[in-house]
Formats: sequence, structure tokens, C-alpha cells
Amino acid sequence: MRPRMMCGVMAAVAVLATGCGGGTEAGGGADGAGAAARGFPVKVADCGGKETTFSAPPEKIVTSNASGLEMLLRLGAGDRVAGTGFPPGKGTLPGGLDRQARKVPVLGKAVIPKEKLLGSGADLYLDAFASMGGMGGMGGMGDAPTDKEFEAAGIKHVFLSSTACAQQQKGPRKDLSEVTGDIERLGALTGTGKRAAELVAGMDKKVSAVRTAVDGVPERKRPTYFFFDYDAGTKQPMALCNKQVGHAVISQAGARNVFAGCDGDFKPVSWEDVVDRNPDWIQLAVRNRGDKAANEKAFDAAERFLRGFPATRGLKAVKERKFLRIGSEATTIAGVGNADTVQRIARTLYPGKVEANR
Repeated sequence: MRPRMMCGVMAAVAVLATGCGGGTEAGGGADGAGAAARGFPVKVADCGGKETTFSAPPEKIVTSNASGLEMLLRLGAGDRVAGTGFPPGKGTLPGGLDRQARKVPVLGKAVIPKEKLLGSGADLYLDAFASMGGMGGMGGMGDAPTDKEFEAAGIKHVFLSSTACAQQQKGPRKDLSEVTGDIERLGALTGTGKRAAELVAGMDKKVSAVRTAVDGVPERKRPTYFFFDYDAGTKQPMALCNKQVGHAVISQAGARNVFAGCDGDFKPVSWEDVVDRNPDWIQLAVRNRGDKAANEKAFDAAERFLRGFPATRGLKAVKERKFLRIGSEATTIAGVGNADTVQRIARTLYPGKVEANR
């Protein structure tokens, strides 16, 4: 289940981190830990300016959902993840990352219960969720620990800026800087700064190539794009709004999100709203079923619905079969894969331009 099911109704909490040192790469054994510690202390601040200081890399981390988990796995800090909530679906993560993710204890299929989180023995809780009031991080979806309870349990509480801060950002989310910023901050926090820099450089290279390729296309001439969240239900469509990371993915790919005027992350709309916008392209966004054949079956079902539903069968994209079969997670869950999705969308919308800039 994706975190946006909660984030859409919550106020956001910002996270800013600064490494007071070189962010030396962590290694094995005591020597490696000592090398990593030389990059410390690292200070992490929430949007209210309250700072949390780390004098050494955390040793036992619990993540609230798949976003933080994937970042830590890609950074090579997976051996320090002691549990997660909202685990990624089987096959959601590529190759070896999926195998590693399957080994991480699931403390909650949705929000981790308060007692289980506080009793996890973690020294860091990496939180992707905003809260309705204060720094609880779980909003109205559960009995969230208070700051004092986290402190009593010896757990430091850090937020992912790319997901927890959406509602508090000023204006639409235009790029992936919050995502790359989280990767860099987690690199500093876990002593894996070198790996973080490599991941960010790879993302920047892919997105920059796309941006260069479509730079000459005026905004008004860029194709309009509808993210069809098929698994959210077909009775009432769910709009991907301008503060969700998926909006930045679509924008960086050179497309115009038809619900760019929707302020927030996700919001229920009507099929009349979709028809009025008559998109040039539609992404058939389905959740990863963990199997290629099952995914294709879900994509087929999403396309079949749009082609048969009276309200949508006349849409330009539907009549011209301009569909993109790209999963939900790679678009809406913050992570390294967002840059790959930017490329996939752009290569479909601008095949000649983008391929020339590979």
C-alpha cells in the first residue's frame, strides 16, 4: 500500500539534514565504524527548526514504509534495517534489492503499531509520513508515539523530506531535489556519503539528459498527461496533485499534469473533471503484483476499463491508444527509481528527442 493513502489528509513535516564532516563511507568491523564516525556529528532538523544530533551512524533502523527502506538498501545500509511498516510488494524493487527487502522484518503491514515500534530496540525511526498536529508522523491512522515516548525508548525520530513535507512546500513540486536531498542526508546519517553521491549523480545524469532534450519545447506545446490510479478504484478517480513526487516526475519528463492545479498530493475528483481536461496521454498506473504476467493482466484491465467506460471512451488518449504502462510505485514513491520513470515517460512522449540524448 502506498503512503499517499495517509499523506493526502495530513499536514506535512519538513526535514533538513546537514553533515558536520565528510560523510565518510562506512565499512565493516570496528575500523569501518570508526571511519564513518569521523564524518560526525550529523544534525537533522525538522521544519520547525528542532534539531536532532547523531554522534555516530545509527545501528538499528526502523522505516515507516517502502520509500525509506529502498533508499537505505540502495545506500548499502540494509543490514542496519531492523523492521519496516508498509512493506514493498513482492517484485516492486529491482533484482537483489527485492531479495534484501524480503528479509526485513515486517512490523506492520500498514502503520507500525505504537507498542511494537517503541519496543523494537531501534535507535532511529525513519518516518515518511506527516502528522495532523506536531511531529507524530502517523496522523489519524494510529496512536503515534510522542516525542517524549520516542526519547524514553532511545529512538531518534527523523522525517523524509520528499514525502513528509509535501503539504508544507510553497508552490508545486517541480523537480526531484527533495528526493536527492533525502538520499544525501541519509548518506550522511549512515556514513554512506560516497554511495549517496553516486546514486544522486546517476539520477541527475538521467534527468538532465531528458531536460536538455525537451528544453526547446514550449510549455504550452507539451503533451497533457493523466495519471490513472487504477487500483485506487474506478468509481471516482484519484487526481495526482502538484505536491506529490509523481507530479515532479511528470513535469521533468516534459509533460503537463492535467491536475497540476490541484494543491496537495492526491485528491478525489470526478470523471467529468478528467473529461474536461481530455489528456493527450494516460499512464495506466497499477501496483506491482510481483509477477510480469500479473502486471500485464492489470494493465490490460485498466486499459479495458477506459476503453469501455462511457465517460472515458471518447477521450483523445483513449481513442488514439496513447497509454503508458508504468507502475504506480516507480512514479509516486520517492526513490532512485523516480529518475528512471522520468526517462521512460519522456522516451514515449519524445522518442526521437530523448533517444538522441541517452
